[in-house]
Amino acid sequence: MAYAMHVDFKMAGPFGDEMAEAFADLAKSINEEEGFLWKIWTENPETNEAGGIYLFETKETAEKYIEMHSKRLAGFGINEVNAKIFAINSPLTAINKGPVT
Repeated sequence: MAYAMHVDFKMAGPFGDEMAEAFADLAKSINEEEGFLWKIWTENPETNEAGGIYLFETKETAEKYIEMHSKRLAGFGINEVNAKIFAINSPLTAINKGPVT
């Protein structure tokens, strides 16, 4: 069973194309994380928030990732990270064309 994780935090930027350029190497490194399947990057410059929606193979790999990622963000001065992990209901998600197996 796959697990989705929603993460958000306050961030003063950059956003948009500047964010894409600044975090390209970070994005590539996420692909190497254990159990990682995909990520949708999220941002809201009006509220100074960023984050993402992730899919992991197991709950354990999602938990391991958020522990590591929270420490990494703390290194950037971001100390309040909201993270929630959810099991995926695959039959219902398939009806709505969700990209999970």
